[in-house]
Amino acid sequence: MSSPPQASPIDAPAEPLVLLTGATGYIGAQLLDRLERRGNRVRCLVRDPQKLVGRTRSSTTVVAGDVLDRESLLRACEGVDTAYYLVHQMSAGADFEKQDRLAAEIFVAAARTAKVRRIIYLGGLGVDDAALSPHLRSRHEVGRILRESGVECVEFRASVVIGAGSLAFDMVRSLTDRLPVMICPRWLATPTQPIAVEDALDYLVAALDLPPGPSRIFEIGGEDVVTYGDVIREYARQQGLRRWLISVPVLTPYLSSLWLGLVTPSSAQVGRHLIEGLKNPTIVRDRSARQAFSIRPRGMRDAVAAALRDEPAAAGV
Repeated sequence: MSSPPQASPIDAPAEPLVLLTGATGYIGAQLLDRLERRGNRVRCLVRDPQKLVGRTRSSTTVVAGDVLDRESLLRACEGVDTAYYLVHQMSAGADFEKQDRLAAEIFVAAARTAKVRRIIYLGGLGVDDAALSPHLRSRHEVGRILRESGVECVEFRASVVIGAGSLAFDMVRSLTDRLPVMICPRWLATPTQPIAVEDALDYLVAALDLPPGPSRIFEIGGEDVVTYGDVIREYARQQGLRRWLISVPVLTPYLSSLWLGLVTPSSAQVGRHLIEGLKNPTIVRDRSARQAFSIRPRGMRDAVAAALRDEPAAAGV
């Protein structure tokens, strides 16, 4: 008795297509590598495709476009099952909140038209109130636009991401390496729950496999609730540096950001927006991520150690 015919590879259903925006950014570039190693079919939307030449696998396609360009988004979303929204407009200057809002509205319109099944978004922690910084307020507003779009949205909210090459870690490193004595503003005592970049990536990838459901928010953070001063001290300890932090009440986040621009002039515009948000506590209050995912993020000490180990690779050494 002959065996039933077997489906040939060409007859097998195609792997669902994943759209990745922000693929040349810090999180996006590492997420792209993760998705490719998983075997996902990925389409990257970037303003300058040349930046990804030689950096993608054959299963990945790169298309030129912009989240503020409706036509390019419609083309990019065609045939997409899941879309990652990893863009922000903080480099746009004082108008970045308006630009963030417009980009999110254009994106969800394209996603609805293309019948995208799920959007996965990385936003920021923080309680919604009048004291929220413009950066975090914009992150929350974008999340709301995505969740109310009619397309299922999985929104992750994270605090500082610690990893080699991240802007937050670069700021800590630059300040600690260059300033033996730091005159520090009060926000260095603000509680935060930093997360290692590897753990944040684990969550972003795992969201692909969540069962269908309503749009939802997952707050994610590392094992430890610490202060920004603790992160600086831990970095100094692991680098064998003796550093003194002197707290003063008059150095506002805005003045701190100007001071930061003198120390780390690259990305100073984005860094200024980030540092203005350090006055806001960014800790996990809703622990539903622990029920939905098997991921158990590492603590701050291990996150800093991993970032230091990965620094040569991040620098291309």
